[in-house]
Amino acid sequence: MIDLVVLDMAGTTVADDGLVIEAFQAALPGHTEDQLDYVRRTMGESKISVFRALLGEEAAAQAANLAFEEAYGTLVRAGRAAPIAGAANTIAELREAGIKVALTTGFARTTADALLDALGWRDIADLTLTPAEAGRGRPYPDLVLTALLRLQVDDVRAVAVVGDTSSDVLTGLRAGASFVGGVLTGAHDADTLRTAGATHILNSVRELPDLLL
Repeated sequence: MIDLVVLDMAGTTVADDGLVIEAFQAALPGHTEDQLDYVRRTMGESKISVFRALLGEEAAAQAANLAFEEAYGTLVRAGRAAPIAGAANTIAELREAGIKVALTTGFARTTADALLDALGWRDIADLTLTPAEAGRGRPYPDLVLTALLRLQVDDVRAVAVVGDTSSDVLTGLRAGASFVGGVLTGAHDADTLRTAGATHILNSVRELPDLLL
């Protein structure tokens, strides 16, 4: 019995359409191909942690992260954000069945709110969480465990975690979730998600109600 579903945003419930890469390119105008490859491999992780790994110096990482957040927010406000087909209905169906839903992201709160506002999703879930609000971002278990605590779920085995990256999968496994799903609408392919340990592979998040209800 699943009591809580923790869903990623970009790539899982929100169509990415290359916006993350585009914002990274704007934030690092002198980027190398190796840096872009690292960004692709670490999709889903906290953005500030990615910049720390890339730049190795806190002030530079903070400046790049701020530039990324501003660039991404500009793209979202320009109408470049769109939901994954069926995502809103999936969330509504789960909540109507008594399952709590948390949306999580690697973005800062200002960017997450810009995305939620652009989609009209401020009240779509029981909870939205960013890395700073949970302690650490993916691939650590903090986002999932914070959602469990805030929504008063009793057992980590009653949690399902769904995302489009290997870091989403690792987060779910580390948190002890019994259902850890990888979706094929985002950054990583089925082989990558299976290798990371996904218990289920979904073409899209809209398949989730049939699996859980």
